[in-house]
Amino acid sequence: MRSRIFDADDLRRAHTRIAHEIVERNHGADDVVLVGLYTRGVAIARRLAEVIEGFEGVQVPVGALDVAFYRDDIALRPVQPLGPTEVPVDVSGRVMVLVDDVLFTGRTIRAALDALTELGRPRAVQLAVLVDRGHRELPIRADFVGKNLPTNEADDVRVRLTETDGPEATDGIELWSPSEARTTDKVEPAPPTGGSA
Repeated sequence: MRSRIFDADDLRRAHTRIAHEIVERNHGADDVVLVGLYTRGVAIARRLAEVIEGFEGVQVPVGALDVAFYRDDIALRPVQPLGPTEVPVDVSGRVMVLVDDVLFTGRTIRAALDALTELGRPRAVQLAVLVDRGHRELPIRADFVGKNLPTNEADDVRVRLTETDGPEATDGIELWSPSEARTTDKVEPAPPTGGSA
């Protein structure tokens, strides 16, 4: 079963709010670098940078981070690099804001922290996500959240962006839950066996 959680307008408002919170927390945007995690995090980081430039007049550098080789499940599944890691400035002494679409177990963010530390020693690392769906397996928390969304572990949260899903896609956030049939199946009593008592 699919539910639409955010439409395009909700998503735009979330981007605007997160962008303002980033600037407020850091007393401006001069030392901020937005680093998106492939794939949707990169598109979200670019959108946040546009919003910040619009109201703050500062061009915030935007980078991209591929965490495929830093995951802790690398031995369990094949590594599939998603794109080149590109951070356009020296990270040392800067405030790096990692940007991702959905925060779930925290394992992707842990991998991102490992990848980021190989690039230098930032002054601070912050985390911005569109959706925090809970179910953390590691002690990781987002600094900036578009939507806190309670979910079941089996649910799937999908962020749709025209930049990553194609021009025919409609921006928004969807919650996909397992089929209700599976969760509402009744257990029928076993038929009586033959024979007499």
